[in-house]
Amino acid sequence: MVSPRVRPMGERAFLLEVGALDDVLPLHAALAASRPEGVIDLVPAARTVLVRVDPRVLPAAAARAWALGAATETREATDAAAPPVELDIAYDGADLADTARLLGVDAHELARRHAEADWRVAFTGFAPGFGYLVSDGWTFDVPRLESPRTRVPAGSVGLAGAFSGAYPRDTPGGWRLIGTTTAPLFDPDAASPALLAPGARVRFRPVPAAVSGARPTSIESRSPVANGRPAQQVVTGERLQAGEAGAPVGERATGRSIRVAEPGLLTTVQDLGREGAGSVGVAVSGALDRGALRTANRLVGNPEGAAGLEITMGGLRAVATADLWLAVTGAWGTVRIDGREVDPYQAHAWPAGAELHLDWFAHGARGYIAVRGGLDARVVLGSRATDLLAGLGPAALRAGDLVPVRDDASAPIPVAPPGAWGAPHDDELELDLAPGPRADWFSPAALATLYDSVWTVSNHADRVGARLDGAELPRLRTGELASEGMVPGALQVPPSGRPTILLADGPVTGGYPVIAVVTDAGLDLVAQARPGTRIRFRHARPGG
Repeated sequence: MVSPRVRPMGERAFLLEVGALDDVLPLHAALAASRPEGVIDLVPAARTVLVRVDPRVLPAAAARAWALGAATETREATDAAAPPVELDIAYDGADLADTARLLGVDAHELARRHAEADWRVAFTGFAPGFGYLVSDGWTFDVPRLESPRTRVPAGSVGLAGAFSGAYPRDTPGGWRLIGTTTAPLFDPDAASPALLAPGARVRFRPVPAAVSGARPTSIESRSPVANGRPAQQVVTGERLQAGEAGAPVGERATGRSIRVAEPGLLTTVQDLGREGAGSVGVAVSGALDRGALRTANRLVGNPEGAAGLEITMGGLRAVATADLWLAVTGAWGTVRIDGREVDPYQAHAWPAGAELHLDWFAHGARGYIAVRGGLDARVVLGSRATDLLAGLGPAALRAGDLVPVRDDASAPIPVAPPGAWGAPHDDELELDLAPGPRADWFSPAALATLYDSVWTVSNHADRVGARLDGAELPRLRTGELASEGMVPGALQVPPSGRPTILLADGPVTGGYPVIAVVTDAGLDLVAQARPGTRIRFRHARPGG
């Protein structure tokens, strides 16, 4: 194997770039085989493998040295003796006939060639369990739809470029749909959640439309190994929030619960997120302002990673069903318990039957509530966090929902620190940027503009990312970038030339070039930026 090129992806990750897709899976297999402690995730893509590192465990320089050494080991990406995953497919897709005409064949011929090809999963992304399938026997290059659909039904099988793929859940999408399957493509409770994991061989088995997927591959039969190491076991015993308002988020409603009266703009259950599932398309998720959640938990004696509530822009009203203790941190606004105003960043008694009201925030965008004992919700891939883009974890809270309280307090309620806590700075922020992998796609003038300009957070800002308004960043290269791994903080630059800061629910892979990456410390600041907040960027100090 030719030694890959190392491209920085911020301060806690890097890309290993190889020449072709065929080199990616052997590289990923070699890395997985010798993966040291401190490597959080390995995410293969079209021509790269993203390596995410915890620098507290493994310094970045040591991680790069390990990765380059491991890349010299030639390994088979898949076990040739392993049987392929067989997916029943009905060739009844809405775009089958039009796609066939576009490619100069009839619909039956297109379906026959698709079914006879030997496919393998090159990488995953876009959505949990969405595998990008490639085949040496597939010679077509299929253009995407000019106007993507706002909803592609789960189980749709599509074509785009040289790839085929199946949608695990309802999502928007621009692939040309040629068929449907009812195979269980993603199950977060399984030992290996994605049916189509990187390196797996895949065959499509044509069936009539009425019985499509009648004999899907059993999800329980999947190998419990992902990324070359045992997959994390999922804790069961609680269930996801039901589809009707008023249902409990967990099953431990034993009298210590919170009943939501009014959720405000958006309220979700969040902890510190999911690590290590990027290779199957699952984002980190978790609290956007991790420091605020950690502080709230410390103030009520919880472990720092206990689940709490993240409230966007305020407006929450909730009632305790038992005597509780709570702390509110993050965004700044009036907090009342039973009509009495209380201070943030302090632990307060929350009597049974009393209403908690977080008014609309005057400063900052996201507030956090920690309740002593932690909040309960089903654990999905090691976390109780809500991932809105992927649909993992409990749904966004609605009026009438009941959120149970656990008994996970680990320390007494501490004495509140003597210093005053200030409101978040949301008028103008200074954010440090670490190098990105595709800075060479941009002109020197674009790099100067990035650091010299004042950017403004647009109205298009949510848990997936914050789009910025400002000057255009012109490219030197205008072609498409093959999909590669992404991280929270990545500054993606679409064809408009105006960057978007990816956040915790952002996509695991993406096809827009990343010019730079917000440092880990800066992500908490971005979490509190409101539409209209001004942002200035500066170069991060090496090792800072």
